[in-house]
Amino acid sequence: MSKQLERHNLSDEHYIYLQDNSKKWYTRFVLHGKWYAKATKHTDKDKAIHAAHRLFIEHQIKAENNTLTISKRFRDVAEKAIQHMETELQRGTGKAVFNDYVGVLRRYHIPFFDRTYITSVDAEKLREFDTWRINLMKKVPSKSTLLTHNAAMQMVFKEAVENKWLLPMQVPSLSTNGVSHSRRAAFTPEEYEKILETLSDMEDNSRKQVTKDIRLLAYEYSEFVIYTGMRPGTEMDNLTWGDIHIERHKSGVATFYITVRKGKTTLYTGTREVVCKKPLQQSIYRLTQMFPNRKATDLLFRLPDGSTTNEISRHFKQALQISDLEQASQGIRTLYSLRHSYITWELVAQTVPIDVLARQCGTSIEMIERHYSHAIPRMYSQQLSGVILPKKEEVEKKWQYSDSVAERWAKRYLQWEQNYKRRKCI
Repeated sequence: MSKQLERHNLSDEHYIYLQDNSKKWYTRFVLHGKWYAKATKHTDKDKAIHAAHRLFIEHQIKAENNTLTISKRFRDVAEKAIQHMETELQRGTGKAVFNDYVGVLRRYHIPFFDRTYITSVDAEKLREFDTWRINLMKKVPSKSTLLTHNAAMQMVFKEAVENKWLLPMQVPSLSTNGVSHSRRAAFTPEEYEKILETLSDMEDNSRKQVTKDIRLLAYEYSEFVIYTGMRPGTEMDNLTWGDIHIERHKSGVATFYITVRKGKTTLYTGTREVVCKKPLQQSIYRLTQMFPNRKATDLLFRLPDGSTTNEISRHFKQALQISDLEQASQGIRTLYSLRHSYITWELVAQTVPIDVLARQCGTSIEMIERHYSHAIPRMYSQQLSGVILPKKEEVEKKWQYSDSVAERWAKRYLQWEQNYKRRKCI
């Protein structure tokens, strides 16, 4: 910590002083009950006094015109904005996209701007950031990515303006010159089967039990995405056993429904009911075997000890790399590509109208038309339930049970229905 060596008073609330870490004089004064410290940039005492008077007058004029700001480091302002967003999320009043903003700020903006003053973030600094970000991402970000990044940055500027660390006229314009949207990478049914086989092999070859448990969970997690079209992340991670319901039809066939309560769009649209494909019953059954003492409030995707994990995406990526399926002509595939696969398979299989599919997936018709136009011309209206794979005959054959197997499943459904009545979860 610096030590004051010499001080010269200009008035009761204004003085210049020397510190042991600099040969130049500094000035300190009070305006409206708040102390300000500024550098005079002079080593000569008389010149420093003249500069101190000029600085005081300049700040006095700015204060009278309401244009006085106290600049803050970018990191401090960003952390303040993050704190406010996280508080709103905890209260349930924040937007789900705030999670994306926080992640973007921590990964990109804070590491780059760091201790740069918020008032120094200008057009030139933003151009430097654009170049740095492209090098870090190893690609030019898409327009949608830039819109998310810019929205996150605007939250920081908003925080700075509200605290008078930045003037509205000082907020710079943000560029949205990213690459245009392209067709999203998905899987064929054969590729998806290959990924499941790889995940199963990875599970068998796990050295640690916790790794084995995570990979098993990744397998079931993948099945839920591919047979419901739900979004990996917030939508899936917040599902509880009480969110799974069974509805028995007059024909005797039972259908699973999942209530999505938290996610990207639920703040605006409320909860939505998602219809599950018939093959998902296998995964649901395996999960019930893993958690025989489950309660309605228990998270669906958790480890045997009850804890949660954020490693599912990493293990899925590893399975993609082992299967040589990470790279597609449309770009890099991720866990989210399973959702794209669901939508694509539905469109190609001609099973549902586009508006029904949009409601099922919690998105808009415009989004589907924009990203899945290659599949839309083959659409026809049919019922949403049923198994979606390229050849209907093969699907029906695959899921045709013998009388004994069908009887076992009928008993399981009956047991799950009784469980739901008794303890509010299957």
